[in-house]
Amino acid sequence: MKKRRFLPRSKNTKQYLQPKVKRKEVTVAAPDADVPRITNDTVTQHREEVLGGARKYIYPLRHSRHKIVIITSVILVAVLIGFLSFTLVSLYKLQSTSSFMYQVTKVLPLPVARVGGSFVSYESYLFELRHYIHYFETQQEIDFSSEQGKAQLADQRKKSLDKVVNYAYIQKIAREKNLTVSNKEIDAQIAILQAQNRLGSDNKVFEDVLKDYWGWSVADFRRSIKEELITNKVLHALDTGTKSRADTAMAELTAGKDFATVAKQYSDDSATKDNGGELGFLVSKTDRNIPPQTIDALYKLQPGQTSGIVDIGYGLEIVKNISMQDDKIRAARIFFSYQDISNFLNQYRDTQKARAYIRVQLP
Repeated sequence: MKKRRFLPRSKNTKQYLQPKVKRKEVTVAAPDADVPRITNDTVTQHREEVLGGARKYIYPLRHSRHKIVIITSVILVAVLIGFLSFTLVSLYKLQSTSSFMYQVTKVLPLPVARVGGSFVSYESYLFELRHYIHYFETQQEIDFSSEQGKAQLADQRKKSLDKVVNYAYIQKIAREKNLTVSNKEIDAQIAILQAQNRLGSDNKVFEDVLKDYWGWSVADFRRSIKEELITNKVLHALDTGTKSRADTAMAELTAGKDFATVAKQYSDDSATKDNGGELGFLVSKTDRNIPPQTIDALYKLQPGQTSGIVDIGYGLEIVKNISMQDDKIRAARIFFSYQDISNFLNQYRDTQKARAYIRVQLP
């Protein structure tokens, strides 16, 4: 058996054969070293020491965020002040009627006048004025930059302002007398107009007519109808004398008195009363010179029949279908005119003064 022979190991050889292991020096504290101990009494102090080290990183971030909030708030306030200043100048000094300003008044409840303790919205004034401007520009081709156009616009501004102020009084009276207008009443009024083809043959044409003539939507038109109906109700409640005369005339007709005789005695229509109330022309179903309520009542009558009292807004009427010629009616009327509603509003103006915030200067 052969013996294994080993090479002699030198010091240099040993350094390659033996792996080096780095040893970490561990310092062991002496038992009596000053090591902090966390107890129930010192836990608050240690927590503050730990948080204190983190605050130097947190505080700069909070400070930057605070500055961003301040700068953003300042910018927003400056923009808001600038926008409000622009709006106030445009509406109260320049009296702009632009679409943009009109939309602004729908959002911001800015007043155009004050009636007693209530404000009249600027939006209601522009609502009234803008549809007249649209009509005159598109249908009458009025140039409001001309001298004549400026005069007409100024006159319309005054009429619109007076109307919305008067309507504010009317609304007060309506509330006092518990007078309201329902959607059913508005629908009935629109149905009469549509039946007489005054607003087009279908809803699409109806919408186009409103837009082309007045720049209105259907909702705008319904709003206008509602204002008209509530005004009529207030006028009827205030002018009791006119209703009383109509009732008296109606009672005489019911008792058998001649229509022509009653017309001569009671009618406020000077053009027809001396002729027994006869209109002097044939009425068609689409006649735009006759109130729609009158046509609606006439076409419900047979020849020789007389209607009841018909409310046409600015007055009351009793109509008679004398005879038919083809699809047209030979008709007569007894008309009872209401007083101007302004006569009844004077007592309210004396106790609840109105103050306008814009000045309309006539040229």
